[in-house]
Amino acid sequence: MGELKVLGGSQSDGFFTTKFEALLAWARKYSLFQYPFATACCGMEFMATAAPRYDIARFGAEAPRFSPRQSDVLWVVGTISQRQGPVLKRIYEQMTEPKWVVAFGTCASCGGFYDNYTTIPGCDKIIPVDVYIPGCPPRPEAVLDALMLLMEKIQKGNREPVTVPPREVPELAKRRAARGGKVQS
Repeated sequence: MGELKVLGGSQSDGFFTTKFEALLAWARKYSLFQYPFATACCGMEFMATAAPRYDIARFGAEAPRFSPRQSDVLWVVGTISQRQGPVLKRIYEQMTEPKWVVAFGTCASCGGFYDNYTTIPGCDKIIPVDVYIPGCPPRPEAVLDALMLLMEKIQKGNREPVTVPPREVPELAKRRAARGGKVQS
């Protein structure tokens, strides 16, 4: 992206110049218009982020849009069945560029425990995904973490998919890492 430069003295009495793309990326990251595609139980946890306790509005992603043409972030929330696949693809195609996709929950990310012929094993089989949020259902804090990761991706212009890391590493994983990290003689 671009670098922010100060011309004409110090930051307090000078003026700023930057590349237009960097300014546009900064503005985009704080004005995200979301389109929720909620199909299952994760929808309740997703809706909790709009409540006063978690307040997703402070990140510039407050009001959901119910037209894909007015949104730039598609939240895929829950299980995607074979019949919903073409609908999801059509919604994604109707969104204007630039557009981002967040896979909310294990079912949207990899199909979850629905490993059968009626479900699609992750929405990334149909549309490109930018951020994966693991969990069944993920906690609202993970949604905020995903939103901050997405904002960082937008600012940097990164299109590689990322996964929200867990807030706490399980004890068993810590033990395995400690055991594997020791060098045996």
